[in-house]
Amino acid sequence: MNQRPVLRRCVACKKLLNRQQLLKVTRDYQEGVVLEGGIGRSAYLCPNEDCFQESWRRKRLQKALRCQVPNNVIEALHEQLKNCNSSAAEAR
Repeated sequence: MNQRPVLRRCVACKKLLNRQQLLKVTRDYQEGVVLEGGIGRSAYLCPNEDCFQESWRRKRLQKALRCQVPNNVIEALHEQLKNCNSSAAEAR
């Protein structure tokens, strides 16, 4: 039995992609805003620099999560983005 992929929309470019291809930021009900994990309201971002810059400039993550996103979470997201891009470049 084929399962359909779970699709989510990037908050910056609005593309609909497989959830496994996107970076997830969650407003956890206990721990505040976290990357990868947590239970609560989530926002998804394409793993590319343009979407990251767009979400930062227009405060798309804050609007999607309905709260302020701490700078340490933004920095960790940017590091994760760099790691995704470097591993993708090595795979080619």
